[in-house]
Amino acid sequence: MATAHKHSHHEHEGEALITAAKRSLEEQGERWTGMRAEVFEELAKHSRPVSAYDIAENLSNQRGSRVAPNSVYRILDIFVRGNLANRIESANAFLVNSHPGCRHDCIFLICDDCGAADHIDDDRLTGALRNAGTEAGFAEVRPVVELRGLCGSCAR
Repeated sequence: MATAHKHSHHEHEGEALITAAKRSLEEQGERWTGMRAEVFEELAKHSRPVSAYDIAENLSNQRGSRVAPNSVYRILDIFVRGNLANRIESANAFLVNSHPGCRHDCIFLICDDCGAADHIDDDRLTGALRNAGTEAGFAEVRPVVELRGLCGSCAR
């Protein structure tokens, strides 16, 4: 079995993750508003991909007032552009990036049974995809690679 070329980065969790996300977003010239903090904290609570609708519903319940899914989508789009979150295209859902500020292309592994999601890094594979897109005339190429199957727990 081939070994993936690992991209080295530091994984954050808890308050360290929130601090790293805030710092990364502000370094990109974006503001860390109260609503953005709430959306990020809610997203960070989930180990599985979560939809903007689920985040909006959870925040609405916490606040006692309605949070519009469109507002959450706009914030999540900022997070994806800023590398604070990843969009899981096949599930129309989002997953927190546990290493904000570290730019690289992830290969997502999504369990068809339990919905768990994880990622691996293989810079050779994603680099080849990026190069192929660039050679085809595309600019700002961003590979999105998702592998679906059964996680180790569900495959047993």
